[in-house]
Amino acid sequence: MSTDDSTKVAGIGGVFLKANDPAALAAWYSRHFGLQFQSGGCGNEQNYWLEFVAYDDPIPAKRIATVFAIQSAKSRLPAERHAVEINYRVPDLAGLLSKLTAAGIAIEKQEDYDYGRFAWLRDPENNRVELYQPK
Repeated sequence: MSTDDSTKVAGIGGVFLKANDPAALAAWYSRHFGLQFQSGGCGNEQNYWLEFVAYDDPIPAKRIATVFAIQSAKSRLPAERHAVEINYRVPDLAGLLSKLTAAGIAIEKQEDYDYGRFAWLRDPENNRVELYQPK
């Protein structure tokens, strides 16, 4: 077994959600989570993306960012799919939950632990969303 750090996974470069209606899903994340997407595409496929930057550097190899993208599905996705859950770190869980509830978004569950608070909900394409506020 190698102990060379260059041969292990060092982080997540991106999360890519496939969607039946990427424009509507990106608009939902923008409206309720305040995310600002860029967009572009080819033909009928429109994609939306942004970067969460953890460390910015003028040298690209030293920059640390995670891409979050919503992309057109290649074929129609069933509504009952449950293949993905993304954990989003938030600074004020109670405030965000209040805003989401006022917008008519159902909160499935909430839990508190000694290391943080959590809540779960679903986006319009039935992807499970986990919100996390560290303590």
